[in-house]
Amino acid sequence: MLTWLTGLHPVLQALCATLFTWGVTALGAGLVFFFKTINRKMLDGMLGFAAGVMIAASFWSLLAPAIEMVESEGGTPWIPAVIGFLSGGLFLWLTDKILPHLHLGLPIEQAEGIPTNWRRSILLVLAITLHNIPEGLAVGVAFGAVASGLPSASLGGAIALALGIGIQNFPEGAAVSVPLRREGLSRLKSFWYGQLSGIVEPIAGVAGAAAVLIMRPMLPYALSFAAGAMIFVVVEELIPESQLDGNTDLATSGAMIGFAVMMLLDVALG
Repeated sequence: MLTWLTGLHPVLQALCATLFTWGVTALGAGLVFFFKTINRKMLDGMLGFAAGVMIAASFWSLLAPAIEMVESEGGTPWIPAVIGFLSGGLFLWLTDKILPHLHLGLPIEQAEGIPTNWRRSILLVLAITLHNIPEGLAVGVAFGAVASGLPSASLGGAIALALGIGIQNFPEGAAVSVPLRREGLSRLKSFWYGQLSGIVEPIAGVAGAAAVLIMRPMLPYALSFAAGAMIFVVVEELIPESQLDGNTDLATSGAMIGFAVMMLLDVALG
């Protein structure tokens, strides 16, 4: 796989990687053809797992390379890391306030963003779509970093990030499609909307890779930006949703395992 990807342009590498993460989302959404409901404890464990993967990826695959890049060039490493990180969180906060969406397990009266008359099913899809943006961006920027010659960035590390994001996308796809089926949508429509929530990842991935290739000095800021956006999603969405039903220990265990899996992938492949 490494040999095959090496011969591709970095933007195409990012596209292939994010098409993979989108495909895993579709696989997860495909569970709706077999199940009409998901055990809440299992869902909370999977959401915790997704949170752990994203936390680990934010440091091992994004923040650490950004800091090492600035240090190797004789700059002040904390400046782009802090500015980029906070900018990523601010971007997601603003998007969260504007884009209408509804988090899992909440009544439609608690929908966030600009008030709208959109159906509950659409709002549920948009909630997952919102936090797929930084995931796609992170993968794209990681491949862009490899092409930019960042010493601490490797193709194996970028692939590890894509694998980690892909693994945690499986429960996310199911977390969209199965509740939609419970809302009364057909299995086919539930699957369609579930996989559609991941379509932003290839778009964000290609944009991220292209941006850092064009503006290499912005690379440490871009890496930190993606990290900040992912941490915002974890703290604002995944952790609260995983503990809505009081399955705290299960969600926490899932997060620990997710972190360990992502760390293993990054260290082993990177």
